[in-house]
Amino acid sequence: MEQYAMYFIDLVLHLDKHLPEIMAAYGHFIYAILFLVVFCETGLVVTPFLPGDSLLFACGALAATAPDGMDIKIITVIFLVSSILGDACNYMIGETLGMRMINSKIIKKEHVDKASNFYAKHGHKAIFLARFVPIVRTFAPFVAGVGKMHYMTFAHYNVVGAVVWVFLFVGGGYFFGNIPVIKQNFTLVTLGIVIFSVLPVLWELVGKKLFHRE
Repeated sequence: MEQYAMYFIDLVLHLDKHLPEIMAAYGHFIYAILFLVVFCETGLVVTPFLPGDSLLFACGALAATAPDGMDIKIITVIFLVSSILGDACNYMIGETLGMRMINSKIIKKEHVDKASNFYAKHGHKAIFLARFVPIVRTFAPFVAGVGKMHYMTFAHYNVVGAVVWVFLFVGGGYFFGNIPVIKQNFTLVTLGIVIFSVLPVLWELVGKKLFHRE
């Protein structure tokens, strides 16, 4: 029983690495699984541990080599819809239940504090930039809901961020994921994806100060 439990945990946490065997076992139901994973990763504050960037990249790579098993157009639409709906759901949870969840310690306060500080530094742009930062991506919409950000402002950054995020990582996987050196060093590539993900934030924090000095 313990062995099966450990396998299930590994499957959930490293879904990107198990995609081929899941495709073989469930066929086109893989699309429903992918939708659910991305929706939960972006929409539920209790599941920030689910894969995000690396999952999109891996799906793009698989679509390039196994178009019969995974269609690039379908996964792009699925990720766009699930990520937009996920953030919208997260916002509504924060707006309606946020303070009760924080006070009851259902979620880790340090994650909320991290997202709050990120939001305080970047303002409304935090919803867009948070797409590229693991953990913060899950909590920024929640904090926006708690803070009662105007919904149309939130929706604008939500949609724009989702489009850039999905096309960047799915497209990156599709065009570069099956280069032999990348396939053989996928762990390092995943680390590189995380670093690349925070570049927009580094630009906000450092780049503008360096290049816009008076």
